[in-house]
Amino acid sequence: MSRRERMSGNEAIAYAMKQIDPDVMGTYPITPSTEIPQYFSSYVANGQVQTEFVPVESEHSAMSTCIGASAAGARAITATSSAGFALMWELLYVAASDRLPIVMAVVNRALTGPININCDHSDSMGARDAGWIQIYSENNQEAYDNYIQAFPIAERCRLPIMICQDGFITSHDVENITLYDDKDVKAFVGEYEPEHYLLKKGETMAVGPYGVSNYYMEIKKAQAEAMKHAHDVVLEVGAEFSKAFGKDYDLIERYMMDDAEYAVVVIGSSAGTGKAAVNMLREQGVKAGLVKIRVFRPFPKQELYDALTGVKAVAAMDKSEGMSGCGGPVFAETRSALYDSPERPLMIDYVYGLGGRDVTIKTFTDIFGELQKAAETGDTGDVYRHIGVRDNGESGDECITGRGTGSDAAVQEAAEK
Repeated sequence: MSRRERMSGNEAIAYAMKQIDPDVMGTYPITPSTEIPQYFSSYVANGQVQTEFVPVESEHSAMSTCIGASAAGARAITATSSAGFALMWELLYVAASDRLPIVMAVVNRALTGPININCDHSDSMGARDAGWIQIYSENNQEAYDNYIQAFPIAERCRLPIMICQDGFITSHDVENITLYDDKDVKAFVGEYEPEHYLLKKGETMAVGPYGVSNYYMEIKKAQAEAMKHAHDVVLEVGAEFSKAFGKDYDLIERYMMDDAEYAVVVIGSSAGTGKAAVNMLREQGVKAGLVKIRVFRPFPKQELYDALTGVKAVAAMDKSEGMSGCGGPVFAETRSALYDSPERPLMIDYVYGLGGRDVTIKTFTDIFGELQKAAETGDTGDVYRHIGVRDNGESGDECITGRGTGSDAAVQEAAEK
């Protein structure tokens, strides 16, 4: 039997960990993910799980612990954020290339510098090509549900997976969520029975060998094929989750998209704010819609193609700075997905929310106003923009830089000068 509880996102993740009862947790605390191992350690201390809890001296060592445990045939988990995530950088690639189904809870936080403890997606987006499956959560319920699905996905693909949620926004805010019965979660996740592992009697295998030129490229292609396969596995596990718990999960979520003329593409908790803006604009007769990317790796190319083809204008919203001079990663990949569409929409990138900068309903309505103007004129202007930036000493938090008008005419006029 399921039950209703009030929990923060961090507490919900730790509770899912307790229900799954993994073999090993390698951990080192960092804000805002510290609560996850803190909550989970109480389950360990109280004998509610059999997990070997390994507190180490750094996040690098935490991932090393997970790699060793997973290679030995154990279910291994960790949790991290921001600079701790960055300290694991080398080992993220090791875990992926060794095809180890490690599950990592990532509480998204801005990367230094300057130092900042608030949310953006620069940590996980920086490692988007490391070979990890990436799933993002809009709210606490999704964080909990996504984590329960993580092990079946990772173990069927033989790839590590990160379950991401927005630091402080979902990690610390308390919401009403539905918790499932322990035995139902255990049955859904199942027992882990790897075919090959180092502690298996008679096993003849090596983990992490030197990849000479004769073999390295074949190994990377195998990883790439596994990531392609992950697309179908995510859908397969989502269908099983729906049957077990009555909630549907896809790679993307379409909101008011059936007849949408203008759409935003967004990741994480900002989708909730965007949906509120869409509802308000719909009441005003504006055919606004929203697409939330839940799974960023593997990238949902076909799903976005189907959802956005025929829309007049689309805004891709990046909560990380791509430093490419052309826009952020959500924009780059969404635009690429739509390149072959015969009804390709106009597209604009909006970098927003960096370092925890607020995003409001007005932020979204301003963006939809810009999309309407682009559709009417056929001119996007500057497709690489930042929204919510204070320019020239002004204090208007809703300013759109680039050729957009923004909500503060004085700020925009100053920016254009």
